[in-house]
Amino acid sequence: MLFHSLRTDSYTIMADEYTATWVSHSSISEFLRCPRAYYLKYVYKNPKNGHKMSIVNPPLALGQVVHEVLESLAVLPADERLKISLVKKLDPVWLKITGKKGGFKNFAEESEYKIRASQMLINLQENPGPILNKAIKIRSKMNLPHYWLNEEEGIILSGKIDWLEYRQEDDSVRIIDFKTGKNEEKEDSLQLPIYLLIAANKQSKKVSGASYWYLDRDDGIVDKKLPDIDESYEKVYKIAKRIQLARKINHFKCPKGGCYACRPYERILKGEGEFVGVSDTRQDIYILGD
Repeated sequence: MLFHSLRTDSYTIMADEYTATWVSHSSISEFLRCPRAYYLKYVYKNPKNGHKMSIVNPPLALGQVVHEVLESLAVLPADERLKISLVKKLDPVWLKITGKKGGFKNFAEESEYKIRASQMLINLQENPGPILNKAIKIRSKMNLPHYWLNEEEGIILSGKIDWLEYRQEDDSVRIIDFKTGKNEEKEDSLQLPIYLLIAANKQSKKVSGASYWYLDRDDGIVDKKLPDIDESYEKVYKIAKRIQLARKINHFKCPKGGCYACRPYERILKGEGEFVGVSDTRQDIYILGD
């Protein structure tokens, strides 16, 4: 283990995790889209304050608040989850992203997205399905489940699964991922393989199924075939090694010399973005005009 002979056991874990290469579904997806975009989002820090940067827009803000409302349900007993209207729970959470903090251009646009968020929660409240079943909550430091994908090479895989439904009939769990966007997850997405690895390594029950729940549809639960766990590991590990090497040699080049993924961050570096606040994770939040 890195630094093992130089630190006490309790400190070793902290030091190793601090120096490790962390990967997740979002960071891997960004790297595959454009290494330069990955660098600007996950590596670059503002030299004035040491903060990373993020760009907010209405779809992202919508997803953030809906997920926050639903995440709060998992820790409640099943018979108490829907005692309070989910729309009422939305109101205080929405304050975090109101106005420019959510990338909204005007009141009309914000109202449109809040109506969409409310309707998603109403649909779920009227047809709760697995929400009323027992659930397992993965607890972890920093509220971000993670484990050593490869401890010897210093790679950590992290990811927060939206919902783990407990299935009493075979003492297993089903992965459920809430979708607030209009587009379906691509078949070659690594999201499900990554969530399978997280679920298999961060709790003791076997994983027996997975579903995507498209919240803006009347019947939005779509069952997915579980990927092979060994193949999942190899796919994720292979890309994680590429990311680790890129970070080690500091090589993050856009293959197109500027693309849809990295261009928004480049605009912020040029001063074209509007600063609207700092996130809970100490990221500078920006919005971009057309």
